[in-house]
Amino acid sequence: MKLDLMYEIQAPRPWDGEHPDGQRDAEQRTYREALEQINLADKTGGWNGIWLVEHHFREGRSHCPSPEVVLGALSQTTSNLELGFGVTLTPHGFTHPSRIAEKVATVDLLSQGRVQWGIGRSTPMERASFGVPEETSRQSMAHACKTVADMWVQEYYEADNEFMKFPKRMITPLPYQRPHPPAWMACTSEESFERAGKYGLGVLGLTTRYKLPEIKRFIDRYREAIKNPEPITHVVNNQAAVYTLVHCAETAQKVEDYDVWDSVWWWYQHLAEFTLEWEFPHMSEEEKSRMFPLLEARARGEFKPKDFNDDGMIIVGDPDTCLEKMEAVAATGCDRLLCLVQFGRMSHEAIMESIELVGSRLAPKLASL
Repeated sequence: MKLDLMYEIQAPRPWDGEHPDGQRDAEQRTYREALEQINLADKTGGWNGIWLVEHHFREGRSHCPSPEVVLGALSQTTSNLELGFGVTLTPHGFTHPSRIAEKVATVDLLSQGRVQWGIGRSTPMERASFGVPEETSRQSMAHACKTVADMWVQEYYEADNEFMKFPKRMITPLPYQRPHPPAWMACTSEESFERAGKYGLGVLGLTTRYKLPEIKRFIDRYREAIKNPEPITHVVNNQAAVYTLVHCAETAQKVEDYDVWDSVWWWYQHLAEFTLEWEFPHMSEEEKSRMFPLLEARARGEFKPKDFNDDGMIIVGDPDTCLEKMEAVAATGCDRLLCLVQFGRMSHEAIMESIELVGSRLAPKLASL
């Protein structure tokens, strides 16, 4: 099992100072620290890749709307890490497929073939912001993914269909990888794992609310589906990745000293608060009724952060504890573990220590699993 880093570029409130200066200072700091952390992972060894999200208007949790810019910078300061778009928001209302083809190919060219390309349709709040119709967002995402892949292999591309009218044009530049970078799909449910398999795409499992037996069931369903794919790109990518919060410290006492549990608490509570305020109005009645009790309790802080660790949903502890938990993830059939290390109010020092410990001491042991 490979270990990748995943970044949302978090800037939790309260910020020092009034808006906009407080926000500006927090963002400058979190970007600077993220780049230092990622470059340390590249030099430490053991780490396989880095994934950057694309999110919009998600104050606190993610201030990263332009992953292509960050990955472009990293293409020049790293030499070992794969560079993952995790993900480009793909339905047509977010971005024209030609723009996705151009920016992903440019990073692949600059990095000499280190790009992994993920697709996704984001959340109801973001879809509403860009005018992406809920009822066609899945079809639009798959169609745009196929369009991008075709643009990379055809000398000239043109289209006239329900999603776009595009005159005959040559797309430049082409990706460094031939025919194109492997494609992945963000998945949050068992059904979407199966859909990714049918499309011939890798899975990016955004599954922090599920326990390991459920994740294993999802991955098993994915493996079954990808046995007979109907590919929407020109590269079948049979890989499953899941992500979670990860922090490794030299000792259990250091976990306490770094207030890791406070940062875990912030992450889950803030997610619930944000969902209730910004996502909830856009959800279906079925989604609201299913999620409301859990979200309300978490928004009030009525949960114990350590329970998530005990259930294997996050990975926090000393090296032996973290290794045991990562081995349990590998046993689900997971090919890559995406480690979200910059979360809550974790100090830069603590994150740097965790990256070095995991890369140098745990990754080599996991590589054979």
